[in-house]
Amino acid sequence: MKDYLRKHPHVRTIRVAAADLNGQARGKRVPARFADKVVKDGTRFPFSVLNLDIWGEDIDDSPLVFEMGDQDGVLKPTERGFMPMPWLEAPTALLPIWMFRENGQPYEGDPRHALRAVVDRYKEKGLTPVCAMELEFFLIDDSGKTMQVPASPRSGKRRKAAETLSIRALDAFDTFFTDLYDACEAMDIPADTTTSETGLGQFEVNLMHCDDALRAADDAWLFKMLVKGLARRHGFAASFMAKPYADYSGSGLHTHFSVLDQKGDNIFDSGGPKGTAALRHAVAGCLNAMHDSALVFAPHFNSYERLVPDKHAPTAISWGYENRTTAIRIPAGNPAARRIEHRVAGGDVNPYLMLAAILGAALTGIEDAVEPPPPITGNAYAVDLPQIPSSWEEAIEAFEHSDVLYRFLPREIIRNLVQTKRQELYYIAELTPEERLELYLDTV
Repeated sequence: MKDYLRKHPHVRTIRVAAADLNGQARGKRVPARFADKVVKDGTRFPFSVLNLDIWGEDIDDSPLVFEMGDQDGVLKPTERGFMPMPWLEAPTALLPIWMFRENGQPYEGDPRHALRAVVDRYKEKGLTPVCAMELEFFLIDDSGKTMQVPASPRSGKRRKAAETLSIRALDAFDTFFTDLYDACEAMDIPADTTTSETGLGQFEVNLMHCDDALRAADDAWLFKMLVKGLARRHGFAASFMAKPYADYSGSGLHTHFSVLDQKGDNIFDSGGPKGTAALRHAVAGCLNAMHDSALVFAPHFNSYERLVPDKHAPTAISWGYENRTTAIRIPAGNPAARRIEHRVAGGDVNPYLMLAAILGAALTGIEDAVEPPPPITGNAYAVDLPQIPSSWEEAIEAFEHSDVLYRFLPREIIRNLVQTKRQELYYIAELTPEERLELYLDTV
């Protein structure tokens, strides 16, 4: 890590940052000449900082604040190391960190540690999850009283229509996407294909599959930070909020995953299109936990405006082969690449919690060898099926009182997230719809 700054002597400051429960980057600005101390000793800030609400405020009834004296945790660099921050004017390096207790034990309320614990359970069984993510987001001109599509830097025109898989829409913002791919390469984020999506100014970027789930979540977290920061340099906003426009589809964060055994073979590959028993068991685990873990996949008030029928987001707890109306889709293709696509999460999620919930649920299904219901063919919206919670309140209740979530999420994460969302639910009621959009536009 120290070599990075020696090789980049022009870097003047560093940021040390960890992800809180909402996926917000929390940390400090440090002069580059003091970076060696941070690398060697870490840094410190209160445990409560990873449990702030969406406004960055303390949780009123959290035991982490006054009850514990607002004690410090110790934050150490992750294995990711330094990377550039191409969206800033001054040469700056980012050092991702995560939180530990004074005795060196991981802090159970850190979402990155929650994912690490799930990955460790896979390792104990000689298994390795392989993950890839598809992230949708909107480019937005928020300079006026209402949000709208940014004017094309090439033509100066605004196209106020859906541009599904439109090359023209990609070309209109070619300068932005060229800079984005250059920045992804500099930050070692494996950005692959970009497509124009069905919303106004909506795009999707796929991140390549990775056999390190922590790194895959890092990539998604860093990518969201990069896209939002870089868009501002180009004169508009980028947002991963679930549903900025009522009349158009929202943004999802779809996760594809398979599982390798100790020989490197895909345990979902049966040699044919249907997959193995292990695939069905993983699907069943995901379905069984889906209702109770909806708060992870839809963590904000605005999230539930996306989860409505016939808008390309799942509403039923269901699965199917090559079926995009279901919550879980088994894509077609080469049997060696047989995988599960989990389609519930919005773009506004914390990637660490999301991946911990998906992989944790899948592993419980594999461990219990449970069978899923029959796969859905045709339109899942038209079938009478168990439903994903349709409101924030319902999701908070289900998350708090779940029995299954304790099998793969730390109790401290569950308690802290419930307290956070109850506080946000209370204060969000005081905001107008316009104020809610403004809040989520920049934060998620």
